[in-house]
Amino acid sequence: MAYAPVRSIIGKGLLFCSFLTIAALGGPQLAAGVEPPTTPKAEQLMSQTKPMIQQELQEKGFALGEPIFVRIFKLPGTLEVWMNKGRGFELFKSYRVCNYSGFLGPKVNEGDWQAPEGFYNVRATQMNPKSSYHLAFDVGYPNEFDMAKNRTGSRIMVHGDCQSVGCFAMTDGRIEEIYLLAHEALKNGQEHFAVHIFPFPLTPLNLKKFAASPWTKFWQTLEPGYAAFEQSKQVPEISVNNGEYVVETQSRRLAMHQTFEQGR
Repeated sequence: MAYAPVRSIIGKGLLFCSFLTIAALGGPQLAAGVEPPTTPKAEQLMSQTKPMIQQELQEKGFALGEPIFVRIFKLPGTLEVWMNKGRGFELFKSYRVCNYSGFLGPKVNEGDWQAPEGFYNVRATQMNPKSSYHLAFDVGYPNEFDMAKNRTGSRIMVHGDCQSVGCFAMTDGRIEEIYLLAHEALKNGQEHFAVHIFPFPLTPLNLKKFAASPWTKFWQTLEPGYAAFEQSKQVPEISVNNGEYVVETQSRRLAMHQTFEQGR
């Protein structure tokens, strides 16, 4: 069964994400405590955006600099920013994704024009105020799971300018808000923020609806991470063991602790 791309490539041309300016970026494994890089242009953009965002945050009971969590759904094409006041994460704002390319399903190879799906982390050094696409951050593809599957590619961004082959493109105005929230959270001490990318909300109904897809088994490996956050509103700890995702929920940690205590 053939699957049509969920979004076509639009914009001024086929501009690959790997053409982004990445000089400010480092590896995702650097130590905590590193402030995100900045430029006079980025500082000016954040300064212009800050008053409006601070008003929105205040109206919803949030504060700039609180920890954030990002979820992206290819369908219906949204990027969610969640924030933690100290009692678990609450949705601050949902942004429309302006453009992405490819099919539902993960990125597999360099140059396949696919946007990835999976569990990623963004540290301060992955923030890119020098992006050719206004402002950007690298989502961290490939992660340990991707590398275990021999998936290739790099420099997959959330950025502005509304054109993309493999990245998630926002409008310049939307990326200014998202970038500011991420920058201030990292600057305020958040070691990294999670970015969970899904084809669609991984509910039983949706998984059944897309059961004919060749990626159904892969999506089932993502479902525990999706469900863990939906149930607890805490970002689950997700590791990779033997090339597969392992979701560390509170109940699983408790069971492991009880097993350990019984074996002492």
